[in-house]
Amino acid sequence: MATNLYEVSGLCVDVKYLIMGFLANNVYIISDGEGTMVVDPSCNADKILAALEGTKLDAIVLTHGHSDHVGAAAALREATGAPVIASAIEAPAIENPAANVVDDDPVPCPVDRAVAHGDVVEVGNMKWKVIATPGHTNGSICLLNIPQFGNHPEGLPVLVSGDTLFAGTIGRTDFEGGSMDEMRASLKKLAALPDDTAVLPGHNSLTTIGAERRRVFALFGDPE
Repeated sequence: MATNLYEVSGLCVDVKYLIMGFLANNVYIISDGEGTMVVDPSCNADKILAALEGTKLDAIVLTHGHSDHVGAAAALREATGAPVIASAIEAPAIENPAANVVDDDPVPCPVDRAVAHGDVVEVGNMKWKVIATPGHTNGSICLLNIPQFGNHPEGLPVLVSGDTLFAGTIGRTDFEGGSMDEMRASLKKLAALPDDTAVLPGHNSLTTIGAERRRVFALFGDPE
């Protein structure tokens, strides 16, 4: 097992994550025992494959196209045959990286399924609702799974938040395609979720919607 593979307890699905790359990205391995997905494979596909420990990979989900979130996607896709899922808006930047990347060595990756707000990504028995959350990039998405569609029905709902919502802060809006006005609107969507929703961000510590209601949503305007 990878030495920096962390397990998260108390959620409606099984979640492990690696902290990878020069920007310390959280790379999530999420499973319900029937299907497994990797979210935002930053770099080093071999290390992610080792962390899978032989488990079949069913999907690679990208929250947005910045290279620190997609750097290993192409290699992981080639090694496993798992389809890559990303926002239809973001797909062109993932397949043909241009100016809206974080570093100078982007790695293009085919997008097998392009999704939009309200779509559902099914992996095993999990049903992840796609929430369009522009602001950090024009095509950023978050994904929500509720206990009804998890292998631990007593566990907490889970939001994969990419670089939209962090513990105590938000993603930068000064990159190409970013917008503070759109970020505020996206945060209002997330603020409508239950307080006990666990938030799995692209960087830094895990948090909950309730914790961020007192911090981020209070600062940027809570619709409640």
